[in-house]
Amino acid sequence: MGLTKQYLRYTGAALFGVVASQKGNIVYVTLRGEKGRYVAVPACEHVFIWDTRKGEKVLILQGQKHEVTALCPSPDGLHLAVGYEDGSIHVFSLLSGEGNVTFNGHKAAVTALRYDELGGRLASGSKDTDVIIWDVINESGLYRLKGHKDAVTQVVLLKEKNILVSSGKDTLVKWWDLDTQHCFKTLVGHRTEVWGLAIVSDEKLLITGSADSELRAWDISYFQEEPDPSEPEYKRSKGLADHTGGSSEEDRTEDQDETEDEHILRCVKAGSVMREGRDRVVNLATDRTGRILACHGTDSVLEVFYVLSEQEVRKKIERKMKKARKKAKKRSGVEEEECDIIVECSLQDKIQRLTNIKASSKIKSFDLILSPKGELKATVMLQNNIIESYSLNPRAQIPQVIQVSKITIGGHRSDVRTLAFSSDNIAILSAAAESVKIWNRSTLQCIRTMACEYALCSLFVPGDRQVIIGTKTGKLQLFDLASGILLETIDAHDGGLWSICPSSDQRGFVTGGADKCVKFWEFELVKDKDSVQKRLSVKQTRILQLDEDVLCVRYSPNQKLLAVALLDCTVKIFYTDTLKFFLSLYGHKLPVLCMDISYDGALIATGSADRNVKIWGLDFGDCHKSLFAHDDSVMFLQFVPKSHLFFTAGKDRKIKQWDADKFEHIQTLEGHHQEVWCLALSPNGDFLVSSSHDKSLRLWERTREPIVLEEEREMQREMEYEDSVAKEDQPVVPGETQGEAGLAGKKTIETVKAAERIMEAIELYREETAKLEQHKVICRAAGKEVPLPVNPILQAYGNISPSAYVLDVLKKVKSSELEESLLVLPFSYVPDLLELFNQHLQLGSEVELLCRALLFLLRIHFGRITTNQLLVKVMEDLKKTTISKVSQVRDVLGFNMAGLQFLKKEIEAKDEVTFFADATDRFEEKKRKRKKKQKMILAMV
Repeated sequence: MGLTKQYLRYTGAALFGVVASQKGNIVYVTLRGEKGRYVAVPACEHVFIWDTRKGEKVLILQGQKHEVTALCPSPDGLHLAVGYEDGSIHVFSLLSGEGNVTFNGHKAAVTALRYDELGGRLASGSKDTDVIIWDVINESGLYRLKGHKDAVTQVVLLKEKNILVSSGKDTLVKWWDLDTQHCFKTLVGHRTEVWGLAIVSDEKLLITGSADSELRAWDISYFQEEPDPSEPEYKRSKGLADHTGGSSEEDRTEDQDETEDEHILRCVKAGSVMREGRDRVVNLATDRTGRILACHGTDSVLEVFYVLSEQEVRKKIERKMKKARKKAKKRSGVEEEECDIIVECSLQDKIQRLTNIKASSKIKSFDLILSPKGELKATVMLQNNIIESYSLNPRAQIPQVIQVSKITIGGHRSDVRTLAFSSDNIAILSAAAESVKIWNRSTLQCIRTMACEYALCSLFVPGDRQVIIGTKTGKLQLFDLASGILLETIDAHDGGLWSICPSSDQRGFVTGGADKCVKFWEFELVKDKDSVQKRLSVKQTRILQLDEDVLCVRYSPNQKLLAVALLDCTVKIFYTDTLKFFLSLYGHKLPVLCMDISYDGALIATGSADRNVKIWGLDFGDCHKSLFAHDDSVMFLQFVPKSHLFFTAGKDRKIKQWDADKFEHIQTLEGHHQEVWCLALSPNGDFLVSSSHDKSLRLWERTREPIVLEEEREMQREMEYEDSVAKEDQPVVPGETQGEAGLAGKKTIETVKAAERIMEAIELYREETAKLEQHKVICRAAGKEVPLPVNPILQAYGNISPSAYVLDVLKKVKSSELEESLLVLPFSYVPDLLELFNQHLQLGSEVELLCRALLFLLRIHFGRITTNQLLVKVMEDLKKTTISKVSQVRDVLGFNMAGLQFLKKEIEAKDEVTFFADATDRFEEKKRKRKKKQKMILAMV
């Protein structure tokens, strides 16, 4: 048997070039005890935490493979909840940077996250139209709320009441009673999608943002509080007062026609606040205190409003009443005290426009924080890969907006369209529409940024001291890396300069453009008028005129042949010395966008917009193989140096490696979340860098791990199976009606595996129990003790009993996956589980876990358990045991709580004594200083 060809695996080494991704939101986080300095932003599948003061990345929260879509910090500032595109939620610790908790419940991207006031519960909304409430402490899902008909855009948990408010793209705002888990009120006053939602004024005013220039306001009054007849809310609800601020007759009829259940609260349209923007609201949010409200549309303006407190509103009304009385006195001559004037509080009295913050580009997301000193800090995440921070004083007469910081150096403003490696494998060049950046490969730091025109292709000049950029306008730009200045701009082509290829003798290069020309260039040294030293320049030597636009050019390694890809879907091969036509490679149905020639000049591989890659022989121009490479256009193709392996990049977000000799697909590099535009392989072949429409650059490294193709195919099939399991229909719970509430979790490959482990443990328990019975019979027959063979699995766990092994397996199931794992479990295993629960509860071990599993099993298998005569005694025993053990646990908890409260009071008492002692000492010190000062003054006099 001959030796098989060995392939080495490329793995993702780093992600760089992205400051903030566009899909998620930006939030302020508390790090190292500081508030208002650090911001967390989505960065593809990771979360970057930036120091806005220094402009540095201080922490990376590592994700798996799905893009981040939502962020929410916990109220205590110690954790960050991160929602992903696949519907999963990870809760990260900001102290260690590790993901402690994972929730799987949504079937589509998470769009909204919100903690309650104490941080014990987390509400999540998704594109799958569901809202799920999660128990963060117990690490499990509580319930799913179903009612929206389109994606949920925002969720808010009230502080005073156990109520959740959610808005959606179905134009509805829904109020959910979390005690009964049902929707008790729906606001239908919107004609278009509700994009934002905020509750202000001590949870008495609801603000919603829709697809027009109005922010609608709704007055909230709770049924326990009898409304004051003088209040405008009471008048409006009785039809005594008109709406303020632009509300229409249509809205009033909607409010009157509403026949909602108003036993919990009443929500009445209060009016509208007009925005300056004419487009839809993209984000609407408040700061943590609820005093500052801000919103933005699809433009670059953040509109900031100030929400007045009740005291401020009262003072304002009093001032208005004074003015009104003075006017009345002037008109009628009656005393001010005798004037009976009622001034109504309008919406404009409660919400005042502060200022507009104008960002440098379109805003994608923002966050606000109001410091104890009264300074408002706002951070905005922009569409062009920038984070900007602003500050202003909201109490000033005319608030002045000051830009505090701007994080830009970590990435390009637009998509990177060309990449190149230096000859020593150390430097990486990336160029986009506005700049060229040079990166250090080992540190991933940007070491040089130079402004350029829209770049399409690039190369390092031999010696790595200069770089050449080909632009969309047909110019060649020559930059010096040491000084970072533009040395020269040459008008090379009349249209876009699509491709550039260095010659193997390192004396020049060739370019191809949209003006149907291929031009040959040589390096030369020229002397400027002002300078004594010579500098590098280029001169055109020859030109090859063609019939179609040139999309790509490549030299053969020996520089004898030149391959030119044309817009007519063919590749023409010419002799370099005479420029005579040699071969025409035709077969692609759409234009060839990329190509490369192998190191020995034997093969040429072409990638086309028809999604195929064709491998040709350069001797006769015959097509060796046509490969269906990608699900979309093939954008880039490059051979690995010194081999016949090559990489392709496609618009299907994938990078693939192929063997041009065996025509086999070796591996797929998945990581990018948008179209991949280009690649660059290092000269030694150990590194690969790629750029994408998601604004990220990814570095891939060749490892020493060999790839076995059969194993790779098997792994691919397993991944496809796991994805299909997640997309299957969820199991139906017997007896459960398809109402508004449902189970929080969902069936995943992890829950299926957990159920299989429980089943295997019960099977082992059955076998061991049967063996034990058989062993007793044998011992009785033999009249002596015969040694019992030990199960190797139980021996590995320290010779534990089979029942303890089942409990151990159950404990290892993730808390968030327990219900779904038990739901998948067949009923035939349930009787054994109930007997085991009874045994362990009598011993008093894991009471909380066993009660939770027991109650869930009873809920889903109630009918079959109650009709099974064999389980009657077990259930009776469980009833007694559970009640006694749960009461014991409650007693222990109550005792511990009382002890902790006693300790808390003692500590507070000590602190108060210390505080007063410090204050007394300080007072005495001041007194002594004052006396000393008086004595000095008297002495001088």
